[in-house]
Amino acid sequence: MTTTPPAHPPVVDLPTWQSARDALLVREKAHTREGDALGAARRRLPMVELDGTAEVVGPDGPVPFVDLFQGRDELVVYKHMWHDGAPHQGQCEGCTLTAWHVRDAVYLNARGVSFAVLTEGRWDEVEPFVAFMGYTQPWYSVRGVDAPVGGDMGSFACFLRQGDRVFLTYSTTGRGVEVADGSFGLLDMTPYGRGEAWQDVPAGREPGWFWRSDADGTAGWAPTSRPAPQWTRPGATPEQSLGRHGHHH
Repeated sequence: MTTTPPAHPPVVDLPTWQSARDALLVREKAHTREGDALGAARRRLPMVELDGTAEVVGPDGPVPFVDLFQGRDELVVYKHMWHDGAPHQGQCEGCTLTAWHVRDAVYLNARGVSFAVLTEGRWDEVEPFVAFMGYTQPWYSVRGVDAPVGGDMGSFACFLRQGDRVFLTYSTTGRGVEVADGSFGLLDMTPYGRGEAWQDVPAGREPGWFWRSDADGTAGWAPTSRPAPQWTRPGATPEQSLGRHGHHH
């Protein structure tokens, strides 16, 4: 008994493929130009002043938010969700994926932009997670800090500094964070795409949920699963609990 393979694109000769590819390129170029225009509009948004003395907690204890600029004029932060009391494998898989993609901000720094990860978790829980993941970018707890320093998690926010004054210039949530997730862009180029249920894919290509997997690489939500990037970490083992009660996906 054989299984039906996933639907594949039709097979054509190279000139036919090139013609179809060129037609799609017209749309891709329009998309690129619109993206550039959006970027120009983004840079012209107004901004909101905030309290740069608001304290966040890092490895050296409480520090004023303005210190996160590290003397630079611009700052990008990622706001990482946190589940209190959950072990490493029970933390947010989407936030883990995004933070994993921004492990090195050296080019941002070269452009005068600092980077930090903020989370509402308590620092005594956050610190061992950061060590386990091997993150070298600065992390801070913003528990109890008002928006826009704190506030909604699972988002990027951009700030501008003028001396001791700090301003919020931009923020994004939802799929707006995908700009940092390079793996999504690469998957979007492939014939099967990301494998997400919401994607428009040809009939016969079954979607699959890949954000978490077990030690064997089987995707899904299970007590022995982890956010996929965690399996690259030394000592990552198939734990038996996500550490949260009544959680469902």
